[in-house]
Amino acid sequence: MNKKIILIVTAIAVIALAAGLFARQYFAVAETEQPVSQLNFSLPDLADKPQSITQWQGKILIINFWATWCPPCLKEIPEFIKLQDEYKDKGLQFVGIAIEDKQPVEDYLKRIKINYPVLIGGEGATMLAQQLGNVINTVPFTVIVNQQGQIVHHQLGELTREKVLEVIEPLLAAK
Repeated sequence: MNKKIILIVTAIAVIALAAGLFARQYFAVAETEQPVSQLNFSLPDLADKPQSITQWQGKILIINFWATWCPPCLKEIPEFIKLQDEYKDKGLQFVGIAIEDKQPVEDYLKRIKINYPVLIGGEGATMLAQQLGNVINTVPFTVIVNQQGQIVHHQLGELTREKVLEVIEPLLAAK
């Protein structure tokens, strides 16, 4: 009986410790605001031309990490296309970063026209996503950056139209 109690208490302690470490890391990352100027990275586009993230400084930037094998990623893309059309003249810029090789992305883009830049990040994009706050290494993962270059929202998992509007509307009004 005593051994069972000790095992249960030990299991609870281990779970509590793991949850505490996760929460500590998550909240530390979520509170950090990173200027875009520090996000000085370049990734190739589909033509293998390096594209620097700094070219979109001063805009509301929505950086979406995705993959063709990820159903929630593919589900949110049509809404991103609509939002890009609706808000491009108001200073909104989506950038998709594929966390895979170029060929499956090219194949996917033959079936659907994406109206925003798509960059090929490969495996290195996973590390970049972690630096931007993807604490559980999931896709889709999206960050929203304000016009001053501060990350104002992290989204682990699917990002809905409603959430995008909730985050960007105050930024558009403050312009």
